Amino acid sequence: MKTKYFGFVIMFVMAVLLGGVATGCANSTDRDKQKVKLGIDQIDEHLNIFAGKRVGLITNATGMNSQFQSSIDVLQAKTQLVVLFSPEHGIRGAVPAGDKVSGQTDGKTGLPVYSLYGATKKPTSDMLENLDILAFDIQDVGARAYTYIYTMAYAMQAAKENGKTFVVFDRPNPVGGMEVEGGLIKPGFESFIGLYPIPIRHGMTVGELAGLFNKEFGIGCDLVVIKMKGWHRDLYFDETGLPWVMTSPNIPTPDTALVYPGTGIFGGTNISEGVGTTRPFDFVGAPWLDAENLANRMNAMKLPGVVFRPAHYLPRFGNFAGETCNGVQLHITDRKAFRPVRTGLSLLFTVQELSDGQFAYNFNGKGAPMIDLITGDDGLRLGRQTLAELLADWDQEAKQFKEMSKAYYLYPTH
Repeated sequence: MKTKYFGFVIMFVMAVLLGGVATGCANSTDRDKQKVKLGIDQIDEHLNIFAGKRVGLITNATGMNSQFQSSIDVLQAKTQLVVLFSPEHGIRGAVPAGDKVSGQTDGKTGLPVYSLYGATKKPTSDMLENLDILAFDIQDVGARAYTYIYTMAYAMQAAKENGKTFVVFDRPNPVGGMEVEGGLIKPGFESFIGLYPIPIRHGMTVGELAGLFNKEFGIGCDLVVIKMKGWHRDLYFDETGLPWVMTSPNIPTPDTALVYPGTGIFGGTNISEGVGTTRPFDFVGAPWLDAENLANRMNAMKLPGVVFRPAHYLPRFGNFAGETCNGVQLHITDRKAFRPVRTGLSLLFTVQELSDGQFAYNFNGKGAPMIDLITGDDGLRLGRQTLAELLADWDQEAKQFKEMSKAYYLYPTH
């Protein structure tokens, strides 16, 4: 009995201690987690901007405040909201990538919805005729090849041309604002996934980008940015305390946003980037690749913050839909050390080398090589540089952009 009793006491004490440690860690985590207030959360402090003004809102499913209220509902209750505008993927975020979005009437509010991803990507004078303010509230992912920031840029141009005020409700960069990676768009390679010469991972919020676009690229509209409170540059999205909404069908989580600036480059090739699986952009593969060999080659590079696991997967749509792909899954071990662009480019060079001539670049509907639009020039496709040379050039361009863009930062490092 004494032995059993003693054992019970020991187990009880250990449970209390472990429970205390676990509870202490949880409490510490809760205390350390910063609660960020979004731009839309600050609207009551800025109602003077909207007083007596007719408002149009560019938004989608990601446009909501920290209490899960749609920005549409917030503005309809607090301003004279008269029209909505939809980017790629639609006003509710369900339209697949690249599919045209049609105009409609919003079922909940009865407001007209103009498409900015259909017949036009830029608001027309007719669309803006009955507005005084054009507002923007959409969550970005921190990558250049993502159309929302160019929807914003075109709308800013239209606001300037039609004498409207442009208001940005700011949101976090989900992959932080410290790291900047990748080369710049070169003249002649501009597109809707790279309108201006910014790096692949730009390290800015949409509000900061709006300020940079407005001045550096000569838009010159009447711009108002409603800032966040509590966000600083070294925060990742899961450290903000904010709810995440899928920014598009293939960016389901903030973790996806972290790998996307790197493996998104495979969207310009015939290689599967995991689209059509439950882990888009975490996988890279093709039916003809040797998964073990690819993983071994990538792990031998000792790229920071990532391990490559041999993987076999079956995309339901996208490249190789219905075929088993052999490749790798990226496992991020240290996100602050991880460099998605360097990793993605290194992976592309290796995949191309191991593909035995089956690797190819894709072309868009207009016959342009997609990889040129994604990377910003034709150097990669034409093989003008080695991997080391290309990375060196991209690093230099990213460094120069970061120094220039600091003038538009709205938030501190910590």
